[in-house]
Amino acid sequence: MPSQFQLTMRSGPNPDTVFELDGDQISIGRDSSNEIPVNDAEISRRHSRLSSQGGKYVLEDLGSTNGTFVNGQRLTGQHVLKSGDVISLGEQIVFVYEAIDSDPGATVVTKKKKKPVVSRSAATPPPAPQDYAGDVPEDPAEAGSGKKLNPVPIAIIIGAVVLVCACIGFFWYVDSNFLWCTFFTFLGGC
Repeated sequence: MPSQFQLTMRSGPNPDTVFELDGDQISIGRDSSNEIPVNDAEISRRHSRLSSQGGKYVLEDLGSTNGTFVNGQRLTGQHVLKSGDVISLGEQIVFVYEAIDSDPGATVVTKKKKKPVVSRSAATPPPAPQDYAGDVPEDPAEAGSGKKLNPVPIAIIIGAVVLVCACIGFFWYVDSNFLWCTFFTFLGGC
């Protein structure tokens, strides 16, 4: 039963995009000449490479600035991929490596959840950098929904209001009870 391999983008500029892996050397990077182009500022022009070796794919980082990670561990050399491995490029881009077993003689076909499939040769150019904003919400109303207020300026304002009220109250008490000479002996007219 032959196996096919694919990378599915879980987060990044084109989530749920499936890249079928069918070459001996497959490069991943920001440059459009890569077999898997990823248009993101955190990704190096030539970020990482997949190499087919003995019916499996081996992943290696190509000296990228933000690193290549497999299951949360930064790569320092070659890594043989297993089905289900999570590949992260920088902090924003996440792929899942999957091995799909297929039997060309099978008579029953089952439907899976349909995902867009992009083969290496038919890859559409990625969107321009300004089209992808990572995890930033597009709606400005959404942007403020999770924002926390800084308590320090609020405490300073409340403290100032209390101080002003205390001063006004003190001077009102002194004036209404004719206690100017008691509290302010330096005035001289007492």
